[in-house]
Amino acid sequence: MMQRYSGLFSLSRLFRLLTIFMVASVLSACATMGEDWTDSTSNKQVAKSGKYNKSGKAPRVNIDKDSVGALDAPYNDLWDRIRDGFEFEDSNSPLVIKHVRWYADRPDYVDRMMSRSSRYLFYIVEEVERRKMPMELALLPFIESAFNPEAFSRAKASGMWQFMPATGKDFKLTQNVFRDERRDVIQSTDAALDYLQRLYRMFGDWELALAAYNWGEGNVSKAIKRNQAQKLPTDYASLKMPDETRNYVPKLLAVKKIVADPMSYGLTLPKLENHPYFVIVTTQKDIDVDLAAQFARMTVEEFRAMNPSFNKPVILGASDPQILLPFGRAESFQENLLQYTGRLSSWTAVRVANRETVEQLATRLNVDANQVRQINNIPKGMRIKAGSTVLIPRGGKVGDVAEHLANNAGKLMLEKEAAAKAKPKNSAQNTGKKTANKQSANKQTANNTNKPKPKPKAQADSKVAANEKKAN
Repeated sequence: MMQRYSGLFSLSRLFRLLTIFMVASVLSACATMGEDWTDSTSNKQVAKSGKYNKSGKAPRVNIDKDSVGALDAPYNDLWDRIRDGFEFEDSNSPLVIKHVRWYADRPDYVDRMMSRSSRYLFYIVEEVERRKMPMELALLPFIESAFNPEAFSRAKASGMWQFMPATGKDFKLTQNVFRDERRDVIQSTDAALDYLQRLYRMFGDWELALAAYNWGEGNVSKAIKRNQAQKLPTDYASLKMPDETRNYVPKLLAVKKIVADPMSYGLTLPKLENHPYFVIVTTQKDIDVDLAAQFARMTVEEFRAMNPSFNKPVILGASDPQILLPFGRAESFQENLLQYTGRLSSWTAVRVANRETVEQLATRLNVDANQVRQINNIPKGMRIKAGSTVLIPRGGKVGDVAEHLANNAGKLMLEKEAAAKAKPKNSAQNTGKKTANKQSANKQTANNTNKPKPKPKAQADSKVAANEKKAN
């Protein structure tokens, strides 16, 4: 009996040694591959996460503590990384198929939308993955804005994630004269994912969370309560909701199908490499947008596509701006900025203490009225209300915009000049004028009483035409 157990123990020990040897051989072979598996985290974290970059040392795994099964080869293609993170169940519902066909019939539109996403998608994927959220959520800007960070809806939703003004404030997205962080790629993405996580905690279901993102959590809660009162199911498909919300999740699942297998629908996705597209730089100096684009060797349109949150032609250093630049342009921006000896900003800002016209402001500050009107988009016949922040040409030894104004700039408020005029102080005089006008009107009415009233020509012609039609 002892010999039997001893033999079994030896075989078990031999098998374990062979397993260790095989694992070590696999790791050794992996280490000799053309591209290293890397990550900036510790070896233990690498083994657990299984996510790697393309530079540095190969991962080392203590197989007594960590699992080799967590190791995956790095993704070369960002689309592959996205596909591997999908968690929602596939659906072939009529609505999903309807939206798949809609996209498949518009290959040019899909190509533009997918190509536009190439600037922003890596960052979103990183954040979704870091938060351990379903990767389908990284595709949501396709539905919200076609990945256009400058999108603006009739309902005043703005940005890639289409934040309403109130929801933006709820998530601390700055909205003032100088910048609107609803359009900021970094800030709006973080806020959108925070919001989605909050909605998921509220409803415990991603489809309901998405419905609430589109329709509002209050409306979804009411719809759930209505179904509960009628003892009906409370899942997404069972709730009564507007058509836009009813189609919201099917649209997202349609985009998922296209990303998962574009060739099946006659579509081609642009190649997206699995590495950051942009780097974030910041400066404490005010700088014109045009000059910043020039430093980065970019057109103004390209620069604004990366930095759509800047409302004005100047970036304020006091607001700690996050300037996004493609990797290949960031070094050029830094070198040119450090070497430049001229004035970086052509503009400054003031807060108006009392209401005044553009001409009064321009005279007081010794600036050009036309420039003030144009840069602030002030129509003629309008005056500026007290508390407004106004951009003006920068001259003399004026410094950069102060921090308190850069971060707390009041919105530009306008009123009609005529409406702003004060009423006459002498009420008795005013009353006398009204009485005189009334008497004159009454006299004119009496003179015209006996005069025949001419019929309007258009009305007379229409009556004639109607009579002719009846006669015929």
